[in-house]
Amino acid sequence: MIEHHVRVHPSAARLPREEQLAWKLAAVATGTEEADAAGAAMAVNRVIDNASVAVASLLRRPVAVARAQATAHPATAPGASVFGSGARVSPEWAAWANGTAVRELDFHDTYLAADYSHPGDNIPPLLAVAQHTGRTGADLLRGIVAAYEVHVALVKGICLHAHRIDHVAHLSAATACGIGALLRLPTATVYQAVQQAVHTTTATRQSRKGEISSWKAFAPAFAGKTAIEAVDRAMRGESSPSPIYEGEDGFLAWLLDGPASDYTVLLPGAGEPRRAILETYTKEHSAEYQAQAIIDLARRLREKTGPLDRVRSVVLHTSHHTHHVIGSGANDPQKYDPTASRETLDHSVPYVLAVALEDGAWHHERSYDPERAARPETVELWRKVTTVEDPEWTRRYHDPDPNRRAFGGRAVITLADGSVVEDELALADAHPAGARPFDRPAYEGKFRTLTEGIVTPAGQDRFLTTAADLADLTATDLDGLFPTVDPEAVRAFDATLPKGLF
Repeated sequence: MIEHHVRVHPSAARLPREEQLAWKLAAVATGTEEADAAGAAMAVNRVIDNASVAVASLLRRPVAVARAQATAHPATAPGASVFGSGARVSPEWAAWANGTAVRELDFHDTYLAADYSHPGDNIPPLLAVAQHTGRTGADLLRGIVAAYEVHVALVKGICLHAHRIDHVAHLSAATACGIGALLRLPTATVYQAVQQAVHTTTATRQSRKGEISSWKAFAPAFAGKTAIEAVDRAMRGESSPSPIYEGEDGFLAWLLDGPASDYTVLLPGAGEPRRAILETYTKEHSAEYQAQAIIDLARRLREKTGPLDRVRSVVLHTSHHTHHVIGSGANDPQKYDPTASRETLDHSVPYVLAVALEDGAWHHERSYDPERAARPETVELWRKVTTVEDPEWTRRYHDPDPNRRAFGGRAVITLADGSVVEDELALADAHPAGARPFDRPAYEGKFRTLTEGIVTPAGQDRFLTTAADLADLTATDLDGLFPTVDPEAVRAFDATLPKGLF
């Protein structure tokens, strides 16, 4: 890996484009060749994972809204597919609809380092472009591996959340790079697309603060849609704000660490394998990733606590990120509000911990049902849960060695008689280093569980066979990556929505 130091340069310095981060990211993308066996297998896993959560979310309002907007933009052939619809639409609109479907349940893959990310959000726009341009499964696979490589590198090297910048700014750059690799575009073209994508998708983290709205599901879809438009414009020979990262009025200077910014981004050299996808991990539970280990921990703790009405307090000792983003350290009263949105509740570790203690399980719908959240005994327990930052857990969260990195915490439960029950868990069971690492059968099981009653068993089999053969799919075969569902149920739900402009 090569260290690239990224800092602010005055305009008078005329920083050569080959020394700019956007160019170096583009070069990684355009230099990506075929994935090794492990990387290719993991890409297949993530295609399966995305389809699982997309199908499970088809009858949720934000997904239906995105689908309605997309299907109002039919494409001239070939276009791209939309989950839950037989329509072919313009690829940027397919990315919008499918990206929202993938993100809605907060239930697909994640990578945590200096910043946060859901690198599977790259797949919907890449698949849309592959379909529209008649590319093969091997082309799509190359694009996915390149996008993950760039995304992971940015998340490791540049922290956005400390400056209250939403993490989709890294996503859009990665997607533009993935499209460039997919289409085998010149580095210069991808460079311009990256700059436009970053410039136009930088937003604040208010979308993840307080009462969290449905925009949380739309945000990555917007980044994917914008990246496609940026690539289209760059392919037509147009330039973009430059240098987007290093410029004296650019990303680093005004939105991150300021004129003194100095970041290090590690990128593979020429010919070096692209294996960053193997560092990422998926979710077993439909909640913010930093709650995954806490749900598993709660399942162990409930066996020791006895009746929960005996609980006096629950204190979770955890990392800075967990405490300040989804814990009581966020100082968001909404995280304790039984009427809060689902998006808010899946970012409330006090809520998640309380429900997991009561139920010993987690469900992507039942655990968030408004009646479930308002249950009096749940509310009583929930408001006894607080978090505190523990420097040791913060250190482990940021450990440079991925084999020592930890995203969990230690729960201390004080009972009414003064006795204490405590336990800790560093990693979710499904993490690659956890008790039950997700493997291909686990991804397939997740798909079958989430699509049960929506996709027929035969349809499930067809999809899984198609996905497993990703590297050998023809352009036409890519249609098989969209499981067939009952269109009448989807149309009936869509008909209940109010109309917009389109």
